[in-house]
Formats: sequence, structure tokens, C-alpha cells
Amino acid sequence: MRRENPLTYVALCLYSGIILFPLLWLTYTSFKNTQEIFQSAWSLPARPQWENFRNAWTGVAGEPGLGPYFGNSLFLTLVSVTLILTFGAMATYALTRFQFRGAGALFNLFVSGMVFPIFLAVVPLFLLLNQTRIPYLAPKGFVNHYVGLVAVYVAYSLPFTVFVLSGFFRSLPNELAEAAAVDGAGRWQTFLRVMLPLAKPGLIVAGVFNFIGIWNEYPLALVLLTQRERYTLPLGLAQITQRQQYSADWGALFAALLIVMVPTMLVYLVFQRQISAGLTAGAVKG
Repeated sequence: MRRENPLTYVALCLYSGIILFPLLWLTYTSFKNTQEIFQSAWSLPARPQWENFRNAWTGVAGEPGLGPYFGNSLFLTLVSVTLILTFGAMATYALTRFQFRGAGALFNLFVSGMVFPIFLAVVPLFLLLNQTRIPYLAPKGFVNHYVGLVAVYVAYSLPFTVFVLSGFFRSLPNELAEAAAVDGAGRWQTFLRVMLPLAKPGLIVAGVFNFIGIWNEYPLALVLLTQRERYTLPLGLAQITQRQQYSADWGALFAALLIVMVPTMLVYLVFQRQISAGLTAGAVKG
């Protein structure tokens, strides 16, 4: 068994400390009042200020807190990730398992979307969604409409999802599909009951990364949502950041930052083993 160099462990410990210390500092600073934050920035709080989290969640002085924005982001993220994985899995399965003319070019076209800068599409997207009107659904256009924002999230996330899932679907043996066909399964049944469950590690990897990306997404939501009550969590946090600078309630600001970070950390902690296994499987089999 090969012994690792002790310097490797020292370097890893230093790197872990660099990564974890800001998170720990943010955590205990969120329990301080404004005076403690400026007078003793590195010390622990003398008495935990739990009202910081209440002020961050419900707001103060008639100003809204993170509560409504949290619900908006949770709804948009869950709906978007569900649609991304659904369409991404179907598209990847068709592009990687079926032989037809133009499959390779179509796959490359999907993947090329990963290199397209999002800032180049902001203005065209705004104009397109503002001018697209559907009676009863969006008579005034899809700006300030969650359907429009979800559609943009799905379209922008599909290239990455297809790229991640392609290695998993390509690694599945053809004998499984042939055996399912012998048993009388059609293409949909083979996809849903045989291939899709075997690609679960890839779905988890794509789902987690898409969840984190959409949860923290800011520029598209900033342009496509102009009504305050429809703001997502990053937009709401930006509003609170500007407001707390003038009201001098820095404890509530740090509490708000911690609240925003908790869901992504929980998602990663819950699925960290599946992510490691999925990335390893994709590297070995893809």
C-alpha cells in the first residue's frame, strides 16, 4: 500500500481551513449585533441574537424579509430542475442510444450551448418574452411571468444536462434494451423502466448542480422579473443588502446570507456520496 506524503495532508488541511473558515465566521457573526460586528469582528458573540434571523425572514419597519422570496425561489427551482431532468434525459437517451442521420451534429449543437455567454442573450430574451403573448396564459407577455423564467432556465440548462447524462446512457449495455424488447417492452417502457433507473447517478449529479445554479441565479431573474413580489431569493437578498446598509442592522444581513446558503449546503450534504459516485462512474464508463 502506497504511503502518502505528509505534506499532502498538510496542504489539504490548509485548503480545508481556507474554505471552511469564512463559512464558520459567517455563521457565528450572524448571531451578533451591529456593535459587536464592528468592535470585535473575530470573537464569538457575547449573547446569540436570534432576532437577527427573525428580522431577516420577516423584515422590519414595513419592509419585506426573505420569506416571500424564499418561497418564490423554491418553487422556481423545483419546477425548473424537474423539467430539466425530464427533457434532458429524454433528449440524451434519443441522441446516444438511437442511430439516425445528424445525431452527432445535433448532440454537438446541444453541447455548444455551454459556451454561449448568458449576458449576450439577456436583451434578446427580454424582447422575445415581452412580445410573446398567449391568451389566458400570458396576455401581456412572459416578462414578470414564472412560465417565461422557467422556460429560460430549462433552455439554458439543457446543454449541461445533456453533456453530463450522455456518458451514463452511452455506458449502458445494449443487451439490456434487447432483453427488454424480447420481453415485449416498447421504447418508452425500456426508457422508463430499464435505462432511466440505471442512469440515476447521472440524474442526481445533473439535478444537484442545476439546483445550485438556479437557486443562486441572478442576472436572468433581474432582467425578466421587475415586480418586487415576484423576486427570487438572490434579488431579495440584494434588496435587503442595500436596505441594511442604511438601517445599520448588519446582524440581520449576515443572518440573511446564512439563510440563503443553507438549502444548497443541505442538498450537497444529502447527496454528496451520490455525487462522488456519479462523477466517478461517469469518468470510468464514459
